[in-house]
Amino acid sequence: MALAEIPIENVELETSTDSTFKISDELLIPDTGPRFSEVLKQHNLSLTHDRPNELQINLGKLCNLACHHCHVDAGPKRTEIMSWETMEKILLWAEEANIEKVDLTGGAPEMNPHFRKFCARLLSLGIQITSRCNITVLYEPGQEDLAEWYAKNNIRLVCSLPCYTEDNVDAQRGKGVFDKSISGLQLLNSLGYGLDPKLSLDLVYNPGGAFLPPPQESLEADYRRMLGDNFSITFSNLLAITNIPINRFAHALKRDGDIEDYQHLLVENFNPSTVEQLMCRHLINLDWEARIFDCDFNQMLNIPMSGGPQRHLWDLEIDKIDEKPIATNRHCFGCTAGAGSSCGGVLTD
Repeated sequence: MALAEIPIENVELETSTDSTFKISDELLIPDTGPRFSEVLKQHNLSLTHDRPNELQINLGKLCNLACHHCHVDAGPKRTEIMSWETMEKILLWAEEANIEKVDLTGGAPEMNPHFRKFCARLLSLGIQITSRCNITVLYEPGQEDLAEWYAKNNIRLVCSLPCYTEDNVDAQRGKGVFDKSISGLQLLNSLGYGLDPKLSLDLVYNPGGAFLPPPQESLEADYRRMLGDNFSITFSNLLAITNIPINRFAHALKRDGDIEDYQHLLVENFNPSTVEQLMCRHLINLDWEARIFDCDFNQMLNIPMSGGPQRHLWDLEIDKIDEKPIATNRHCFGCTAGAGSSCGGVLTD
């Protein structure tokens, strides 16, 4: 059985007396091969939280795109959107907890009607903002001044561009997305993004199929050459991110008969040196209702933080997070395969 299509109770918490948690039968997740916790034990490793300095916040699942690799299952018909009331509670908690960074995701986070107001309040608290922008949102109705607004507020942008060729991008993200993405990057360059050190513009590569990303450094050189030569585009860094076998991507793997081979690939390439650098160690992930999770992927599987009861951010005492266990499952092999994968790109050389 390659994918769990019935509830499975195998969330792995090595330090928990109750190591089971039911995953909804509406979700897809690999259930073959070794368990992630078993492999950690083989390497004398554990996975626990440090004191967090960053919040990763999903502002809603509404998006102008519906990409094949999207683990959020975001799209134009999604209605989940974070309210301003919830944002105000997050701001209060973040100020009291001395949070330094916020990573805003979606969907397309900019499509939340309170997005700019929320960012303004975060900036007033001295919090650094990263916005995960799909580039094409710059051309959505009502967003015509978004690029200029981003530049004015020195917000770091992380923009998905899964390839530097039209065919590959449009195959993953939809017809016409590549042309809009190129136009959007040129606009951002014209405002100083990717050129001015204060205006960071990172691009994200996701593999188009059931394989690991190539080495990030060499791939970045290819992106710089192709985008520079063909479109006069420059950028700050390229982030290579492994596709995690859950939800929409898992459905595609199952459809193509690749799920077992892909999971085996991830397990075979487990790299113990990535574990110390995993992003789940230093951040708290929030869904659009401000419920807390260990990472964005656990959020999509509805596995609460540390596998415990479902809680909101304001129920959490930041001083009691250190050394708390992180809930894992077989999808975690995606973040530890090869050079590793995080929202900041690879984890090791």
